[in-house]
Order: sequence, then structure tokens, then C-alpha cells
Amino acid sequence: MIKGFWEEPWAPAVGAFAENFVSSGEQGAGFALFCRGKLVVNAWAGNYDNRLAQISDEPWSEQTCVNIFSAGKGLVALCVLRLVAEGRLDLDKPVAEYLPEFVSGQVEKETITVRQVLCHRSGLSAFHASMDDEAIFDWDFMIKAIASETPWWIPDTAQGYSPFIFGYLLGELVKRASGRTSFDDYFQREIAKPLGVNCYFGVPDDRLSQIADNGPLQRTIAKSIGNVQGGVVPPHSNAASSSALGKLMKANPRGVTHKAFANPLSLMTTANSCEWRRAQIPAANAHANAAALATIYGKLASGGGELLPEDYLSLCWQEQSFNEDQVLGLPLRFSLGFMLSQHSRPDCRYGRGVRAFGHPGAGGCLGFADLDYQLGFGYVTNRMGQSLLIDERAIRLIDATYKVLES
Repeated sequence: MIKGFWEEPWAPAVGAFAENFVSSGEQGAGFALFCRGKLVVNAWAGNYDNRLAQISDEPWSEQTCVNIFSAGKGLVALCVLRLVAEGRLDLDKPVAEYLPEFVSGQVEKETITVRQVLCHRSGLSAFHASMDDEAIFDWDFMIKAIASETPWWIPDTAQGYSPFIFGYLLGELVKRASGRTSFDDYFQREIAKPLGVNCYFGVPDDRLSQIADNGPLQRTIAKSIGNVQGGVVPPHSNAASSSALGKLMKANPRGVTHKAFANPLSLMTTANSCEWRRAQIPAANAHANAAALATIYGKLASGGGELLPEDYLSLCWQEQSFNEDQVLGLPLRFSLGFMLSQHSRPDCRYGRGVRAFGHPGAGGCLGFADLDYQLGFGYVTNRMGQSLLIDERAIRLIDATYKVLES
């Protein structure tokens, strides 16, 4: 049973959300849309487990949050761009001007700019030396490790997705430029609390019981029923999968792809732990509900509102880099911290408009804005699929949403 609210014209999109539970193995999820200045859909369904709180099959509620993994990268980028708009950060200044220890005697890092880090062209995609599993929970240690790290190639000569270093480095820039005590302190004060949304980089103790555990998606085979909108999403031959990423990692255990995702291994194995939820790992451990993503992106899509001056919105959707990515092994388009659409790829379309931007998270979560349609989109799930970019469940929701918008 789908709970929440939605305006009547959006019922077909909610029907597509319901179909995910019928034919795509969904267990617990949330779906929200913010269109033309207001929240028009905020729906949720299913249940969640939280082994740390000894909760099993708890009904999903409006307050339930889940780890959205890399879907949080767009929120990190937003924080950086706010400080750029305020003149406290400069995109084309070297990172070392804000973090003097960043260079640490390494000439090749002197020219790395804030812009290059945002669009994954810094060469800092992974750590070369083996890292201890507990290191990811120690912010100061990670910043020191990044300061002593060397690029995998000459900065700005190639594009290489940075799964984790991206968040620590930009988070430290936000912390220092804003004068706040931590990255999440800035995010809560400047974005989450003013908008009244549930999104955390470091979950407070009183919210830990409302976090859904992540688990693998168990797809079910079901017959199409009645006139439920959305239908079964066919597999896309050009959809990138996590299995393809696994092959890249296995091909070279010392290479950048393997190191980016499995050094340390705790980056892939601790997402349901209390240590992970309490820590600040900005590129990978934002915990949010669908309404938070839809509201934040919806505010941007409606002109920026209190989040970003309108004349800076182009930084979100203008292409900065489009190359065969050295880490993920497929072509990707980036603006300043956001992924951009490749309209020939169903698994890489963040909206239908030219001015659309967003970011997916491992396993399925997704948030994006489409300025041409004044739309903010949010989808979260506790069941992780195999898509490397946009999951088929989210594709169903996107297609149904634009069918409503274009009808």
C-alpha cells in the first residue's frame, strides 16, 4: 500500500512507484517530486530492517531515511558552489591556497584547482598505499592522507571518477571556507534546517533507529497487473552494471578502479554499521529520504531560491568534462560536481531538459533537478540493484513523471 500524499494529476507517476513493488523486487522505498515551487508527490511504501536497533519489518514512514551513497555528491557540490557564490571559494584557485598542507612538497599537486576536483579531473581518484579499515571514520586522518597522496595522472589531462576522496577534500574546503566545525554542521545550518528536510552527513543518535539497512535487490517475476502505470522495465543493452565494474576491479587489483572502491575494503562492507552512520564520509554516506532530495533539487530547479543565486545555476548544468572515465570505464559527462545526461543512454538521463543535472547513488537512489521543467526528483530505496548509474526502478519513475509533465 502506497502512503503519503500526491496531487491527482501525478497519480500515474505514483502508479509507477507501486509497480516497482510488484515487478522489481522493491522492499521499502520513497518517491518525491517538487514541481514549480512545491512538493507535489511525497510517497513511500514497504518496510525496512535496522539490525543495529533490532528492528525488523518496520513500516516505512515519512521519517525513514536510507544511505543514498553517491547521490550525496550533488549535495556536497551545492555546498561548494554556495561558497563560490559568496566569494569565499574561487573555482580556479589552487586547492593549496585553502589547504596549504595539500601540496606537501608535491609539485604535481600545486596546480590542482577547486574546479578540477569538482569535475573529477584532479587525478586524485584513489589512495595508492593500503589504508586501514578504520581510517575512513577519522576525518583528520583522511585529510592528512589526501595531503600526502599523489595524482594517478597529470591533473586535468584525464577524467577519473573519485568515489570517496572527492567528499573528504571538498568537505574540508567547505569547513575551512565557512568557519563551521564540520562539513555536516555547514550543511545542516545552511541547507537542511532552513528547508526542514531530513538529510544527514553523520546521523544523530536520536535518528539512528529510523535508518533503513541496505541489502541486495531480490528481483521477482510477476505478471503485469491491470492498468498499473509504468509496466515492466526491459533491460537496457547499454546500461552499465556493477558486475562490469567488478570485472574492471578484478582485472587489475593494483589499478585505480580497484583502489578507488576497495581501499580500504571497509568502503564496501560497513554501510550498515553504526560507525558508518555516525561518521562524515560526504561522498558516500549521506542519509536522506526522498522528500529531502526532491525539495533541495526542486528549489534549485525553481530558480535557486535560498540555496544558490540564480546567476550561478548555470554552474550546475554546464558541461565541464566529457570523457571516457578512467575509473568507471565508460563515458561520463560532468558539470561542477553533478552528472549530466547522455540522452542516448536510458541509464544516464537526468531529466529531459537541456538544463538537467543530478547524481545517482550505488544501488539505485537518485536525485536530480530539471530547470526546463522546474522539477526536483527524489527516489530512495533500501534494496540495491546492479545498475552502475540510474537503476531501472528509477527509470520507470522518470518516464512516468515526464509523461505527466508532457501530457
